[in-house]
Amino acid sequence: MKNLKFMLLGASLLLCFGCSTQVQKKSESTSMEVNKENTVIETIMSRRSVRKYKPQAVNRDTMQIILDCGINAPNGQNKQSWEVRVVDNPDFINGITEIYKKENPAVTGNPNFKNMFRNASTVVFIANDPSYDLSQIDCGLLGENMILSAWSMGIGSCCLGGPTRFMTSTPAAAEYLKRLALPEGYQLLYCIAFGYPDETPVAKPRIKEKVRFIE
Repeated sequence: MKNLKFMLLGASLLLCFGCSTQVQKKSESTSMEVNKENTVIETIMSRRSVRKYKPQAVNRDTMQIILDCGINAPNGQNKQSWEVRVVDNPDFINGITEIYKKENPAVTGNPNFKNMFRNASTVVFIANDPSYDLSQIDCGLLGENMILSAWSMGIGSCCLGGPTRFMTSTPAAAEYLKRLALPEGYQLLYCIAFGYPDETPVAKPRIKEKVRFIE
């Protein structure tokens, strides 16, 4: 009788272990299938920051789709505490770049340097309302929506802080900052370069240990 009990117990354990293993494998398989079939996940996981662009400009109809995706980002209390300015005017981009080159002559030694926005033909400037303490988060969400929607249409992008820091801290650039016509009280936060990629960047490793579940 005891032997029979042990045999039944062993069979039960094997059955449970087998089911558990099958469930785990099925879960992993399902996860891989979702990643391949879900276009949102595929877009997020394949996106790369692009720092080299083709000369072809992004047309305004396409940019409008990207902008619409941006302003539909979640934001605190629906304050929409952002201001967005799109610049695809070569005179503006080249003009502020000339000022940048005068202030930073070393960049002229790079034969591939064309403008201070990674040579992109379209730049989106994003400003926030500092009177709302979470406005920078909202502006970040807005930018991410634009970046992902652009990538889904084959358009690369790169978040840039240096050019906006230059524009807000250099007196010679004040004219171009004024041309953005930001409302009183708003501050220029960052900008995003957009264009058709002329490179295929490799993904940089992420530190997964920085993410933990807390029981």
